[in-house]
Amino acid sequence: MKNRFHNNPPLRYGMVGGGESSQIGDSHRVALNRDSYYRLVAGAFDLNQERGQKFGISLGLEPDRIYSDYKEMATKENFRDDKIQVVGIMTPNNTHYPIAKTFIEAGINVILEKPITTNSADAYDLIKLSRKKEVLCASMYGYSGYPMVRQAKAMVNAGEIGKIRVIQTEFAHGNCALAVENHSEGAAWRNDPKTSGDSFVLADVGTHALHLATFITGQKVMEVSADRQSFVEGRVLEDNAHVLLRFDKGASGFLWASGVAVGHRHGLAIRVFGSKGGISWVQERPNQLTFSKLGHTPLTLELDSPELHPQAKRLLRVGAGHPEGYFEAFSNIYSDFAEILLAKLNRETPDQLCLDLPTLEDGARGVEFLNACVKSSDNNGRWIKTESIF
Repeated sequence: MKNRFHNNPPLRYGMVGGGESSQIGDSHRVALNRDSYYRLVAGAFDLNQERGQKFGISLGLEPDRIYSDYKEMATKENFRDDKIQVVGIMTPNNTHYPIAKTFIEAGINVILEKPITTNSADAYDLIKLSRKKEVLCASMYGYSGYPMVRQAKAMVNAGEIGKIRVIQTEFAHGNCALAVENHSEGAAWRNDPKTSGDSFVLADVGTHALHLATFITGQKVMEVSADRQSFVEGRVLEDNAHVLLRFDKGASGFLWASGVAVGHRHGLAIRVFGSKGGISWVQERPNQLTFSKLGHTPLTLELDSPELHPQAKRLLRVGAGHPEGYFEAFSNIYSDFAEILLAKLNRETPDQLCLDLPTLEDGARGVEFLNACVKSSDNNGRWIKTESIF
């Protein structure tokens, strides 16, 4: 993606979490470096101060901007003339709220990993505070940065598949079919209610599948009926879940989230069926979007297809036949965020095509979904309304 603000100095970026043992930190670093919108200048990378210092130095940071924790980072950065303008937060779920709140109160823009909090009240508080402080915040649903996901959304908006009837979405992998939490720090905290909250696979991957469904279709989930299972012996939180969905504009849906789907590698996919046709996308084949128009042979759209909408074309980075991958999708989210923020700083109107950025409101709806699923599953799959106030 071309940086149209290339004459501006890079946005000063700080990172909380994302250290050497982080599963997601490198994805964020690749994304922030991709289009020259940002420069990583500060960080609190690890609870182990010595390990965090070594890692920060390996990234080329000045020692005095490698902090022991987020509180020290927020306090000391605030006294600098060159303080950070954006912070990325990629820590365990239960820490998202206090960390994000601290930086929002300091007037620093936030890119926050999902789920943004472990309960709705905290999510709502972050939204209200960000509005009050007039800071830009995003929840990191990185898969919405794929060009073919943006194409699917544009096709739905253009009415090309008609009135949406059925939405099927899934994120089912087999990476946790064994007790991986016994030897993986990242898997351990994700399976611990004290750090993950009340959910494992729904919080970890299911909310990505949910966001893909709501992002593409523009419909909100109003009710859920959930069934959660913990198949691996000794595992407290669910490693598999089936959820029936009812949407606000009449669509019916189904979501499957799993960590025990042996044979599935990544397993993110979505199918949307309307009155005029259907679309399907599989993240492991990101270049292709299947469009089945009523009464016609299914068509496979590619990155160089003339049918692509501007929302997809603007994100293309490689030539025909080369895959637009995971890192590119993350980079597109980061670039959208930078475009909006730099337009604001320059008192300009942002490009309307970059406004598909996943917001804190999207993150809050993910938290509402999780709360409703837990309550439904605990009540033998009873239909539960989401709390949705945003």
